[in-house]
Amino acid sequence: MIGATLSRWTMSYFAAALIALIAAEGLIAAGFGFPSAPIEAPDTLVVVHIVAIGWLSLLMCGALFQFVPVLVARPIHDNALPLPTLVCLVGGLAMLLLGFLQLAGRVAHGLPFFPAAVALLVLGFILVAWNLGRTMWAARPLTLAARFVTVGLVAFGATVALGSVFALALDGIATAGPLVDLTTFGIPIHAAAGLGGWLTLTAIGVSYRLLAMFMLAPELDRASSRGVLWLGTAALAVLIVGGIVAICHGGSLPLALSAAGLLAAASLGLYGNDILYLYRARKRRKIELNSRMAGAALISLAVCIALTVMLIALGRLGEHIGAVVFLFSFGWLTGLGLGKLYKIVAFVTWLETYGPVLGKTPTPRVQDLVVEPRAIKWFWLYFAAVYVATAALLAGAPLVVRLAAAAMLIATCGIVAQLVRTRCLLDVTDKLRLPAGVRQPQLLYATPRQT
Repeated sequence: MIGATLSRWTMSYFAAALIALIAAEGLIAAGFGFPSAPIEAPDTLVVVHIVAIGWLSLLMCGALFQFVPVLVARPIHDNALPLPTLVCLVGGLAMLLLGFLQLAGRVAHGLPFFPAAVALLVLGFILVAWNLGRTMWAARPLTLAARFVTVGLVAFGATVALGSVFALALDGIATAGPLVDLTTFGIPIHAAAGLGGWLTLTAIGVSYRLLAMFMLAPELDRASSRGVLWLGTAALAVLIVGGIVAICHGGSLPLALSAAGLLAAASLGLYGNDILYLYRARKRRKIELNSRMAGAALISLAVCIALTVMLIALGRLGEHIGAVVFLFSFGWLTGLGLGKLYKIVAFVTWLETYGPVLGKTPTPRVQDLVVEPRAIKWFWLYFAAVYVATAALLAGAPLVVRLAAAAMLIATCGIVAQLVRTRCLLDVTDKLRLPAGVRQPQLLYATPRQT
């Protein structure tokens, strides 16, 4: 990480994200939202946005503030800006959730929760885009991984813009015909731009770099990896531009969604082939837990694609779209996020704690900060519970879904406990834990040092 600095607030982003994940799993286990309520119900929208914004987006932003400087070999533009950004995003999410609860009649009417949510979330996005954009602008020409992040940020902007229109329309502020039409028919575009564009394309770009780094595999910048980027970008363009044009000008939205889906499937196919190449070309023969869990997440993505194709062939995708989105969100994105988080927390903690004294005193390895045999059972429990929940959604068994969500909650808490142990250096031997010149790291804050 030559030339990069530690992100001060990345651990705070991770903590907020994990709290949101635990909250979402707890709500599902308690029967709040889908499948105990309709998929379009306000209660379901609460859970969906806790996952999409509170968990996945905060996780991604925290990771990007740390790793975009690694991708471009430049320090972050402003290392103090992520804190007000986090405040805006969390505050905006809170206002959004209160707005949905207001729609459900659980909160008193009359308070402008949706306009406040729009203002805070848009400001948060602008701060994210400004900080990361300025960092990457200074590092042109961009690496392949950084170009993925750039496209992901564009998708993030489109997702926020569409969500803002929906929120203002629900509040009765946006009443123009095209905006009402977008609110009525544009939810698939909003969801796909967020889950498929912002979260998946960005995760793909970062995973190229992290998998290569952590497995000692060659950096990828070949025709197939560039094809992943171009096909994914084309899918987003067809989805967002084609979908909005179809809604506002009487075109075929299903045609736009189908074309975008085909392009996305081709992109993901090439990505899967690239990841297989990385695993085969690695120099680190023993695959660490984080890389194994990335493999499990990729299998979940493949199963999700196969399930989608099968449901389309049977003409039942609309009936089971909730199961598909659940598997995509919790099997692929959350599975990958938790797996990578296990390594990132250890790596950043090691870098912060022992980086300044490397070569001056004996220090532990990154792997000495974790105990994989103890942690792996929680990951396998998590993935098993996700598949049970998905099968139960397909079978229409909401009680089983709730039980599986409870198992996911237990597994997530087990993983979080391992992350806290890592951050507190509890698994490092007493002899190596705090040699001279080393300070105990703070749980939620990193002391930035040039490395």
